Amino acid sequence: MLEHGIRSGQIRQVLEAGERIETYPDGTPLPSYLMLGKGAGRVLHVVAADDEAQDETIVITSYEPDPKQWESDFRTRKR
Repeated sequence: MLEHGIRSGQIRQVLEAGERIETYPDGTPLPSYLMLGKGAGRVLHVVAADDEAQDETIVITSYEPDPKQWESDFRTRKR
């Protein structure tokens, strides 16, 4: 987050209003997912996991998707 200059408010925006574009059911220690959304006008990806036992969402990483790796909609990985 800090490395990419992304603030917690931007991540909150993505988690609350973004779109889940991938799921990772075999993630450890918890299943996780990739969200796409905008935080303060920036297109962001946020990887997170929900810990229902603790009633919390854990942010694993966040970044601006690289156009070299993602299609223009930032929902589909380039092959």
